[in-house]
Order: sequence, then structure tokens, then C-alpha cells
Amino acid sequence: MDVVPDNVATINNAFTLRNEAEKFLFTCYSYVPHDGDPNSNIGMLAGNEIWLSTSKRDLSVQAWDIARGYQTSSTVICDYWGGGNGGIRLFQGISNCNIFLENIADTNKVKDLSATERARWIGEALFLKAYYNYLLLRSFGPIPINDKNLPISASPAEVKVYRQPFDSCVNYIAGLLDSAYTLLPMTILNRGTELGRVTKPIAAAIKAKLLVLAASPLFNGNPDYANVVDNRGVHLFNSQEDNNKWIRAAAACKAAVDAANTAGFHLYYYPKSSLTNLSDATITQLNIRQAICDRWNSEKIWGLSNSRVGYLQNVTMVKLASQYSNISGARGQFGATLRMAELFYTSNGVPISEDKTLDFNQINQLRTATHEERFDVSEGYTTARLNFDRENRFYADLCFDGGVWYLLSSPSGSDEDTYTLQAKLGQYGGNNEIGYENQTGYYIKKFVDYNFSYSSNGVNVREYEWPEIRVADIYLLYAEALNESQDQPTSEVYRYIDSVRNRAGLQGVATSWTNYSKSPNKYKTKNGLREIIKQERRIEMAFEGTSYWDLRRWKDAAAEFNTAVVGWTTNQSSAISYYQPRTLFQQSFVAPRDYLWPLWINELRTNNNLVQNPGWPK
Repeated sequence: MDVVPDNVATINNAFTLRNEAEKFLFTCYSYVPHDGDPNSNIGMLAGNEIWLSTSKRDLSVQAWDIARGYQTSSTVICDYWGGGNGGIRLFQGISNCNIFLENIADTNKVKDLSATERARWIGEALFLKAYYNYLLLRSFGPIPINDKNLPISASPAEVKVYRQPFDSCVNYIAGLLDSAYTLLPMTILNRGTELGRVTKPIAAAIKAKLLVLAASPLFNGNPDYANVVDNRGVHLFNSQEDNNKWIRAAAACKAAVDAANTAGFHLYYYPKSSLTNLSDATITQLNIRQAICDRWNSEKIWGLSNSRVGYLQNVTMVKLASQYSNISGARGQFGATLRMAELFYTSNGVPISEDKTLDFNQINQLRTATHEERFDVSEGYTTARLNFDRENRFYADLCFDGGVWYLLSSPSGSDEDTYTLQAKLGQYGGNNEIGYENQTGYYIKKFVDYNFSYSSNGVNVREYEWPEIRVADIYLLYAEALNESQDQPTSEVYRYIDSVRNRAGLQGVATSWTNYSKSPNKYKTKNGLREIIKQERRIEMAFEGTSYWDLRRWKDAAAEFNTAVVGWTTNQSSAISYYQPRTLFQQSFVAPRDYLWPLWINELRTNNNLVQNPGWPK
């Protein structure tokens, strides 16, 4: 009897009816990384933005092992190629996309599927295929291209694929994204069931990220890779720098900006009408915080609902009052490093090392907050000099001993006399529970929705979708690509940087540097503005997992990740002892080796046509 039991999945059965085919499409989606989960977002913990206690209680954050220098070719951490050690089998995801595309393109299959929906589904699968290739390219550099699955009858020689030259990979992925773009909808109409599925603005944004990656110093004429060849003698990298790549990237970024604008995406501002009892400072900080935490807001070009963002809030939130000192669900485990706390601008919108009007030479000098500072630092509280006179993103993203943390559940009903963190040893927010210690003294406020509240036996956490791509990211990418593609900065570059700065309550680049910087002409040159854009991106995208990949593509990782990881001395009870810088770890980044993931040694033994990345054992 030729009968397929209901509980046996076969390819033929998957493409008989629309409902079954849709399940296969969702299988293709299932390989998208869970970047809102602290255990899954590689960039969040692989660099030096966040540090943990070595006990890592209840955490399985394997990416943190990369930050501590434990990556090897025998045990590849967060391996997107083979899927091991916290990784995802992205080549398997690509293979499933190929199966889906081959079958769904056949109009004799899934006959109850409309032509319009069929085209859209093809566009989604093409995008996912491109996206998985992009993620592999970002980690490993040149990769094999699996455009069509090999048949079961393929010979051993056919299975032993080669890595393709980097520029060929880029062009291939860009072509997939272009094809997907023509088939995808501009917006999601059925918001009740389809939010998070792919649209034209998402495809345009990933193409922008791809081409910026290709134009950046790591892959654009990098001499470190000049002699990387496979066993055919094919060079896998182009050793000649090409500024046309930046021109192409700038055009793609502008297309992404235009697509986002057409679809109605823009920088998020919290509606003021519902915040009449709050100060301007708190409202500005809510603009920044809730751009991450408000559900499906105007800034989220691509929101991912596949992650445990509630869990992310648990590990970043801290106990903000003595009556909550024994509850669970506010662990405060993620500590922002002192290096990150120093990165944010002063209240004048320039780096702390450049501000000619504010002195930050002694960052741990003790100071007591005044009445005028009460919306950022609790009035009358003594804390470190570093925590005063900072921009709104510093106070929106971080909290610290003496810092103010406004929540909708504020005991006072406003930001006057609201929650204050007391984080020294023995205080209600201090390190009083083994494994749930904050190692640095800086707690990450950015990911905690202001609807978060405490209860008598725990916490109430509102889930939200992770902002995989947001408008500020694309604006700053466009500014970077435009600056690199031209000889001198133009007003268009400043326009997009300034729009992000203005949302944070800062003046524009020209005004801030002219009036407050020790280098007032820095913004007028291509090289000077490059430095400004880099810092602007690292501040705006802080802790989201973006900066780790930026530092690699800029070739700045060797300088950044060969430094000491430092925090305050959080196991002390007095202010003078607490505010002493303490080295937590000495990072080591070996260049050029660590700029690319290693291929697993077993992969090389199985397929001798693959070549290992520079510096890793073969």
C-alpha cells in the first residue's frame, strides 16, 4: 500500500497543500539567530562591552568564551558553519531554502497557493538564503556557495566544494537580495499574524550591511589576506583597495533609507501626550530606551519575536528598592565595562577626552549630586565624577550606584523621587547573591522596558520583539559609507548623524565640535569625521551586538580587544573603596588570526579542498 502516515514528513507531502508548504517556509525561518536571547547573540558578549561573573549562574553564554580568548579550530565556538558550541547549522538552513525554492517554483505543486502569495514566499526564501550566507561571510570570510542542493547520487569529488573568492560571494548574495526585493511586500498588512516576516526594507537594509562589510578595511584590500589561496591557486581575497566599493555601499545604504522611509519607518520618539508629568531629560531618555523596548514601534525595520527578551530583561535588571531585595527576576548579571561607560559623550556631545569645558581626568573623584541633576543622579547621593555631565544615552542605557531608574511603576508616579539604585556591597542593589553579581558597577538599562514592575514574589516583564535592524543603524551606516566614498564630508553626511544625535538631545556635530571640542576642526575632514562616526555608532548601537562586528570590519579589534577589562571594585561598601578601578581580565586578540572564525579541523579533514583561515591550525 502506497500510504504516507500522517506523522511521517516527506518532501512530496510538504508541497501538496498551502498549509504544509507554509510550515516548510517557517522551517526556513527557524535558522534566524535568536539575537534577543543573551545566550545566543554572539556580538553582545564576544567583545568587551559587557562582562560577567565567572560563575555565569544560569547562563550558557558561549560567546563570552570568545571574549576570553578561548576560540580554537578544534572546538569552534558559536560555529555557524558546523552548528557546534552555541552555533547554528546555517548551511543546513540554506539547503532547506533550496528545497523550498525548487518545489514552490513548480506551479504544479501547492495548487491551492495563489500566484501573489507564491511570489512572496519565493522572495522570503531567497532573502533567508541570502541572509544565512551573509552571516557566514561575516564570520568566516569566503564561503562555499550552495546555490542548488547536490543530489544524493553526487560523487565524493562533487561533495568536496571550494570556498569562493570573497567578492564573488558578495555579488552572489547581493543578487539574491535584489531578486528577493522585487517579490517582497513593502509593509506587513496582516499585523496580527505576520509581523517579523521579511519585507522590502529588510532586504534593502541587509544589502546595505553586506556592501558596507565588503567595502570596509577588513575585506577591501587587506594585505593580511594577500596570499590566501586554495589548492587550485585561486586567491580568495582581492588585495587591491577599491573605493568604488564604498560608492556602491553608499548607494545601497541610501536605497535602504529610502525603502524604510517609504514604508513609514523613522526614528522613534515616545508620545509626549502620555508623559505630561515627566522632565524633558526623562522623556529624551525614554525616546532612546523605548526605541528598543516598545513593541513594533516605528524604528524597528526588522523585529525578531524568536527570542527570550523577557529573560534578557531578567539578567540586566537590578533590585531598585530594599523591599525587593529578596525577589527573583532582577539579577543584574550583565555589567557594562568601564571602557564603555567612558565611551559615551559628555553632555556637550563630544568625547570626555576632548571636552574643553568639562574635566574628566579623575573619573573616580567623588561628587555629590545637586537638585538640578536629580533626574540623572539621586539628589544628595555621592558617586563618581564619571557619572556626571554625561549625554542622555549614558543615562538611558546605563544605571550605576546613585543612578536614577525611572519605571512606569515609579513609587512617586513621576520621575521626581523615583527609583534610585544603591549598588555598593550590603545595599539592596549590591552583589549580595552568589552568581548574580554585577562585576563592573554599571547595569544595562537599555534592554529593560519601562513597563517592568516588581511584585511581592517576583517581577512582571513585558516581552517585546528584538530590534534586529533599526532606523538609527541604517542612518549611521549611510553616513559612514557616504563619508568614505567622497574626498570631503558633505552636508548629507552630517544630516544623518545629526538626526540620531538630535533624538538623544544633542546638538549637531558641527555645533558640538566647534563650541566644545579641543579639536574644533575634526569634523571637517574625512579622517576626523570617520572617528566621529565610529564613536557615534558604538554609542548608539551599544550592547546590541553590533559594535563587535563593526570593530572587526574596521580592523580596530586588535587595538580594542588587547586591553584590560576594567570595572569598579563592586565588592566594597564605602564609596572611596567602591570607586577604585579594578582589572577583571586582560584580553588578548591575535591579529590577523582572530579577525575571522576558524574552520573546524574535522571539516578540513573531510574536505581537503577547503583552506583554513590565516593563523589557525590546519
